[in-house]
Amino acid sequence: MTEWVALLRGVNVGGITVRSADLRDELAGLGLTDVRTVLASGNATFTADESRAHLKTRIEQALRDRFAYDAWVLVFRRDELAAAAAAFPFDAGDDSRQPWVLFCADAATRDELVAASASLDADLDPVAGGPGVVYWNPAKGSSTDTPFAKLIAKRAYKERTTNRNLRTVLKILA
Repeated sequence: MTEWVALLRGVNVGGITVRSADLRDELAGLGLTDVRTVLASGNATFTADESRAHLKTRIEQALRDRFAYDAWVLVFRRDELAAAAAAFPFDAGDDSRQPWVLFCADAATRDELVAASASLDADLDPVAGGPGVVYWNPAKGSSTDTPFAKLIAKRAYKERTTNRNLRTVLKILA
């Protein structure tokens, strides 16, 4: 059995409410085992003997059916999430910054975002590519108004990315 992590995009914001207990029940109802939810921001861990693509399709459809919203989920093996967290290239202990990990659906999305960030001010928007992710380390309080923040907020990235604070990623892995 493989240990998986599902990262739901856009839940518990904008009127879309998915309670952790309901998410856990829904995933368990799909036959996934050892289901655990982490925080109230759409994070779940579980074990299953299925492909990533199959899990993604089944989870998204179940969430659409039960919660009546356009569910979008990224699914990673636990070891992939751990590798992404371990490779964070900035000072995660810098209290003046917010350590973000932007999870990408594919390498092309990651490469596109890293390439777009090359023309940005590296002090304002420190960005680096990683294993299946883009790392971003903006100053606290600026994560919605920097040029990179505006880039990743575009509709084009809605179905291809989701982000988590590094501290949240570490809690998911704990």
